[in-house]
Amino acid sequence: MDQVNLEKMLEQGTDNALLRYTLGTLFLKQKAYAQAVEHLTQAVTLDPQHSASWKHLGKALTGMERIEEAVESYQKGIEVAEAKGDIQAAKEMRVFLKRLE
Repeated sequence: MDQVNLEKMLEQGTDNALLRYTLGTLFLKQKAYAQAVEHLTQAVTLDPQHSASWKHLGKALTGMERIEEAVESYQKGIEVAEAKGDIQAAKEMRVFLKRLE
């Protein structure tokens, strides 16, 4: 499904973490960081246990040079990933975190 259809779903009242995550990652790929942050922030609000949303939120915040917030996002993402046993996601976020520090 493309970005236009996803945005239409949102306009029609469909709103969930997966939809927001998908839109956020699409905007992130386009380097449209502000839109990515908006959707990914909503994704982690709707599902705070979705580690991939935290990871991509960290990337989008880094793209906007909001480093302190990116660090917080990665830290929360690592915490969530480890609690779920998602070791690979936790490792990736640790690498991103080290680059920021």
